[in-house]
Amino acid sequence: MRHYIAFIAIAATMVTLGCTKDETAGSSEENAAAKPVELSYSIFFPASHLQAQTAEAWAREVERRSDGRLKITMYPGGTLTTAPQCYEGVVNGISDIGMSAFAYTRGRFPLLEGLDLPLGYPDGVTATRIANQMVGSYDPEELRDVHVLYLHAHGPGILASKKPVRSIGDLQGMQIRATGLSAKIVSSLGAVPISMSQGETYDALQKGVAEATFCPVETLKGWKQGEVIEYVIDTTAIGYTTAMFVVMNKARWESLPEELRAILSEVSEEWILRQGQAWDQSDAEGEEFVRGLGKSFIDLSDDQKRALVEAMEPVLADYVTATEAKGLPGRSFLQDLQALLAE
Repeated sequence: MRHYIAFIAIAATMVTLGCTKDETAGSSEENAAAKPVELSYSIFFPASHLQAQTAEAWAREVERRSDGRLKITMYPGGTLTTAPQCYEGVVNGISDIGMSAFAYTRGRFPLLEGLDLPLGYPDGVTATRIANQMVGSYDPEELRDVHVLYLHAHGPGILASKKPVRSIGDLQGMQIRATGLSAKIVSSLGAVPISMSQGETYDALQKGVAEATFCPVETLKGWKQGEVIEYVIDTTAIGYTTAMFVVMNKARWESLPEELRAILSEVSEEWILRQGQAWDQSDAEGEEFVRGLGKSFIDLSDDQKRALVEAMEPVLADYVTATEAKGLPGRSFLQDLQALLAE
């Protein structure tokens, strides 16, 4: 009888332990499911810049809509990867998400260099909308190693200078900061391009290494460059833009559950307009900032505006020649860009 009672006691203990083990396993599975997916986001803009703040708002909105299942840690100011390193940093998993400019990696995105051409972009919303339309239409091979969340692009680039410029003749031999295709713009105007990131430009202007810079007006406030220039020259007749990417590591993207990918895509679609509007807001604030510093604004004559446009014809032709030599549809890409701008 005692053996029978002992057997019942042992069996009961085993059942209890089994239940406890199952409950613990279930609890562990629930905890694992509840644990958020943590993503790192490298961005070259300083945290104080409106574009970084708009990106931060994107991250917080993704977290909100995912009920905390996605958690995004921002690394602004190039603290995780610098502007030129950002794209490859995403490809190689240094960061899960990255934002930078295509132009900072010259030659890496030959077809998409067309987005930056001096075509007379009127504002940031238009440039941003067109950039996303073109990438959506062409699905370029040069972006196949990442997942594209969205693109954005600034308003028309202008010339900010330490000395007055009222004609193309005044530009001859000037040392002008430029990146990507804007370097070709500078050369076509008879000036000398100096390649550097926005973060390096303030010191270059202050020390006289550069006499001027091609940039959107917002840069003069966002990067404080308005403090070290004296003139803003209206070159919007050849207003170029600088297209910027927000991309995600492809393997990381594919590892996410479908519902989380849907949230990222949904918020990114909405931020196309938000980011474009941020550029236009920044341009307005940049102009106000520079005027507040007492700097001078120079409007070019109609003849000089036409001269600027004519000077850009070799830049457009070079783009078509270079892309078609690589088997890329540069001519149609340019024609589609011009058609979208004409709308």
